[in-house]
Amino acid sequence: MEFKRNIVITGGAGFIGSHVVRLFVNKYPEYKIINLDKLTYAGNLANLKDIENKPNYKFVKMDICDFDAFYKLMQDEQIDGIIHLAAESHVDRSIKDPFTFARTNVMGTLSLLQAAKLYWESLPEKYEGKRFYHISTDEVYGALEMTHPEGIEPPFTTTASSGEHHEAYGEDFFLETTKYNPHSPYSASKASSDHFVRAFHDTYGMPTIVTNCSNNYGPYQFPEKLIPLFINNIRHRKPLPVYGKGENVRDWLYVVDHARAIDTIFHNGKVAETYNIGGFNEWKNIDIIKVVIATVDRLLGRPEGADLDLITYVTDRLGHDARYAIDSRKLQAELGWEPSLQFEEGIEKTVKWYLENEAWMDNITSGEYEKYYNEMYKN
Repeated sequence: MEFKRNIVITGGAGFIGSHVVRLFVNKYPEYKIINLDKLTYAGNLANLKDIENKPNYKFVKMDICDFDAFYKLMQDEQIDGIIHLAAESHVDRSIKDPFTFARTNVMGTLSLLQAAKLYWESLPEKYEGKRFYHISTDEVYGALEMTHPEGIEPPFTTTASSGEHHEAYGEDFFLETTKYNPHSPYSASKASSDHFVRAFHDTYGMPTIVTNCSNNYGPYQFPEKLIPLFINNIRHRKPLPVYGKGENVRDWLYVVDHARAIDTIFHNGKVAETYNIGGFNEWKNIDIIKVVIATVDRLLGRPEGADLDLITYVTDRLGHDARYAIDSRKLQAELGWEPSLQFEEGIEKTVKWYLENEAWMDNITSGEYEKYYNEMYKN
């Protein structure tokens, strides 16, 4: 079968990547979607059981740092689009092991860029109809102050471009023009990879796009991240470790809405542009934890507040940024995207999914998933 497009999605067995793969495979049967993943601890092909036998889907186990292998894949599959999500992403891990983050996030991205450049420039049409879409993070921008209008304590009400009112913890938001100021080895590695992507456009004319997104939540997230970790700990009545006083503020976006944004930007975004993706949905960590506790307790039939005693305050993370908040009005105004779910609806769907998929969670926490798929796809 000849496909209209041949697209590689890197990191497609991960949390966000699996949602993007599923969306593209189901929405575009005329596209061949190649899920490229190294299957590190965060990659789990069980996330994609529902589409693994689709005729337009293919999985390839590969390290993005393997330049020769990826260059051959570009040639063999005649790749015309790359959606690059593969990355080491956990800040705590980056603090302990910055070298791994530099290797994967910086050198891995450079490997993909150079392979794409060499292949596309060898074609008669060169870059025509090609696209390299790099997914980044809001953490590259640094941190925002907890400011507020005179006489009004945060959270206060602000208005998004849609006209909806949202609670905010500051008057400033990250814009596409905000100066980079990364504070962790993770965000520094992502900032570096962003610069390489833009440099390949400026130097070689490669058609690139960069997006910076806020915190995602939803099904299939690896349980080292706050929301799935706490849902699982509440289920088992284990402590809920909260950094510092839990006062740090993050902007949260339901992962399916991020996948929808990636779809929109890949097809309609302007080359060499940056788009911020966020939900105008700021929460203090301690407040989101209390919402998760209340939702889990209600769905498990436990008394209200039964698990509040699990909250345990621990020493704050090194270099812990106070506040992130994305201004996604450019994306909304230019491409018509906006979040489809309010947070209350999204967190309800998320908690229900984890409670209804205990086998998935248990398979992750036991490590069985990693043994199974690595044995299946061993070299």
